[in-house]
Amino acid sequence: MTDKKQSLIDQNLQDLNNDGVDRRGFLKCMAWAGTGLVWTMSGGIPGSRAFAKVYGKDSGNGGDFSFVQISDSHIGFNKPANPDVIATLQTAINKINAMPHKPDFIIHTGDLSQLSKPSEFDTLEQTLKGASAKQIYFVPGEHDMLTDNGEQYLQRFGKGTKGAGWYSFDHQGVHFVGLVNVANLKAGGMGSLGHEQLQWLEDDLKGRSASSPIVLFAHIPLWTIYPDWGWGTDDSEQALSYVKRFGSVTVLNGHIHQIMQKIEGKVSFHTAMSTAFPQPAPGTAPSAGPMKVSADQLQRVLGITDVNYLVSGRSLAIVDSPLGDPVSSVSGNGRGLVVVDPVVG
Repeated sequence: MTDKKQSLIDQNLQDLNNDGVDRRGFLKCMAWAGTGLVWTMSGGIPGSRAFAKVYGKDSGNGGDFSFVQISDSHIGFNKPANPDVIATLQTAINKINAMPHKPDFIIHTGDLSQLSKPSEFDTLEQTLKGASAKQIYFVPGEHDMLTDNGEQYLQRFGKGTKGAGWYSFDHQGVHFVGLVNVANLKAGGMGSLGHEQLQWLEDDLKGRSASSPIVLFAHIPLWTIYPDWGWGTDDSEQALSYVKRFGSVTVLNGHIHQIMQKIEGKVSFHTAMSTAFPQPAPGTAPSAGPMKVSADQLQRVLGITDVNYLVSGRSLAIVDSPLGDPVSSVSGNGRGLVVVDPVVG
């Protein structure tokens, strides 16, 4: 591991305040909040709901299929921000298993481990065996590539993939593409796809009908959220240029440990929460990193929203339905609307 990469990881491991949370309090709030999204594809249009949503007898009907996204399990993390990341991952799995309709598969958008140790990967694999959905697709996070540039990750979770672990697959008419943007971090921790992967992506999408629904997923966001903290991918614009002709494109990411959404043309971006610990909203702390909060505050920083995608003309529009009273901020970026709603309480 390079000194540059280690310094970036060390910076992100700092604790941001002195408000601790005990294990029992953390798990209680996690059970309330949940950390993950259930995605339903219906006619190529994605819709999502949070794990914590109460399911009725008809819940999950009406879609072509469903899958679950979880992210940032950080197995091996043991700081006060979460003293038991295995238990909180298990909470998420329990919610998956409680769904009345079993999802077709799970997508994990990276940072499976904290320090890419064999024991951490072992624990993750063993824990995920308890999930009702047995097919799990992975992409690596930067924490999964610390000790050996991702070789162990590839041996365990990347068999049959290309390069540093990118690949694609089709499921019931939807084309899924797993991308790797953590193998060559740029200044400040910005993600990068690289020429080889971009060329592969262009070739992978060639010849596909423009009516094919596309789902891209990676660890670091493929849109620039906050470059000062490395929350973006420096060459994502080129990657996204390859999907402009498609009528339905959904981009899923992890890394920032909070929900953010953006619509830009026909592309819907969505970041997922962590099963391990929250991070501060962009610019609200000296830097990114595990955020300790008291038990009574945790449900606010781990709050989740019910995000519905509706067809609006030729574009998709997001309707954000929080579980409680949200404290939201909405800002424009000149090309689309960015909705930031990390707070539910």
